[in-house]
Amino acid sequence: MSSATLSTDTPPEQSFRDVWVISIGHALTHWYPATFYLLLPLIGKELGMSYSQIGLVMTCQYIAGALSNVPGGMLVDTVGKKGLLMALSLFWVGFPYLLMSFTHSYVMLLLCVAMVGIGNNLWHPTAIPTLAQRYPNRKGLVLSMHGMGGNAGDALAPLAVGALLATFSWREIVVMNAIPGAIMSLMILVFMGTIQLNRKIKKPVAAAPEGQALSEYAKGFRELFRNKTILLLAVSSAFRSMTQTTLLTFLPVFLAYEMGYSPVWVGGCMFLLQAAGLIASPIAGHLSDSMGRRRIIMTSMIMTAIVLIFMAIAGRSTAFVLFIAMLGFFLYAIRPVLQAWMLEATPKNMGGTSIGLLFGLQAVGSSIGPVVGGSLADHFGLMSTFTFLAFTIVFANLFIFFVPKQGMASDADHPL
Repeated sequence: MSSATLSTDTPPEQSFRDVWVISIGHALTHWYPATFYLLLPLIGKELGMSYSQIGLVMTCQYIAGALSNVPGGMLVDTVGKKGLLMALSLFWVGFPYLLMSFTHSYVMLLLCVAMVGIGNNLWHPTAIPTLAQRYPNRKGLVLSMHGMGGNAGDALAPLAVGALLATFSWREIVVMNAIPGAIMSLMILVFMGTIQLNRKIKKPVAAAPEGQALSEYAKGFRELFRNKTILLLAVSSAFRSMTQTTLLTFLPVFLAYEMGYSPVWVGGCMFLLQAAGLIASPIAGHLSDSMGRRRIIMTSMIMTAIVLIFMAIAGRSTAFVLFIAMLGFFLYAIRPVLQAWMLEATPKNMGGTSIGLLFGLQAVGSSIGPVVGGSLADHFGLMSTFTFLAFTIVFANLFIFFVPKQGMASDADHPL
């Protein structure tokens, strides 16, 4: 492994309590957007929105995320206070949805989702490097468990909200939704504070510092942006996120508008997508630790493109629903693998900025995809959007192909 890795000078691996606490928090950061994807068709009908306007809602959220990701990573690497930042992020994700309950205009809706984009993107630059530093030899596995938390939130939210919509309005649901985020924010402060206290008592020899001097950070920052592996992985992940976000935006719309499904059935289909990802994530993470990151990522992206093409061909048939589960399995499998690979190529103490860059470019891709998908749907029908997504995931794989093979232990040990 190269000298510019996260795994040097890291504390010895410890119990998995850290993993479970952070993963549960991650589940809630995904619970809120997953709730919104299911509510968006109802909001769109109430406000009289076109497909392009629906796509622009998600574009606005991810533009805000793109602008805030790298500054958020800088904050993590220079200041530290990871427990506080994770709690603040989780609270900031839930609070705008509470404000959304009072929204009756399209502009106010855009402002609320922009606030969500800012808050949500503080989480990953904090949580992901923390886990990678504490479990240096099991990055793929622990990051996949963190990813499973996100998949769990994505999977359970549509089921819960689909059932609640039988009784409550979407405005009542976003009010109720604010409560678990506030509670979990307090729990993270308590648990992460306890972890830090125990660490001080045990005085581990190689405990990682919370922050760093600005001069040291500036040196690492320059090294980060000269790293070809990091830049190619980040751009590839941007196209993968373009695929994922556009799918999550228009799949519920397709199921509700074109297939005529009730909110309960739409929620069930979205659960199917995320449940498949929940299963795939730890499998892919574990295999990438032993077989290499590149092999797992390229295989999963190729299969994602194939499934998307079959979905476009299936159209409004029952087979379309069956392909959803297959799509979720391959699309979500590679998320923790990309993160682990990114951190292995990252200079010391620059994990927050590295992940901020990754999620910043992902947010750029996520902001472009829905508005393009919405425009295609308005002009050529919703099925054209799924064809577009097959091309975006192929582009994502092309960038992986050009990532240098040298300097990567996980691939050097397991060449293609």
